[in-house]
Amino acid sequence: SVLASCWRAGQSDGELLLLLRFRAMVNSTSPQPVPPSAMVRYLRRELGLSENALALGVKQAQLEQAPLPVILWRFGLISLEQLDQVLGWQDSQD
Repeated sequence: SVLASCWRAGQSDGELLLLLRFRAMVNSTSPQPVPPSAMVRYLRRELGLSENALALGVKQAQLEQAPLPVILWRFGLISLEQLDQVLGWQDSQD
């Protein structure tokens, strides 16, 4: 499994927990909602993502029915640390 591979590769416990969280987020058969404008503003202002990067992420998230932050990370547009930051921000908005 991916998690077992990460464990063997020497990933930290925090990284493994983050991967488990991704897995729960991505295993969805229902369409993902359009990212809230507050999230897009956060990604632009706090992480400095360009309009092009955000447009690519939104389009791919809709195609794959996956959360925007995970897509941005998977495409290398944000780091693992930034992804954790975005997910923390997202949790604080609920």
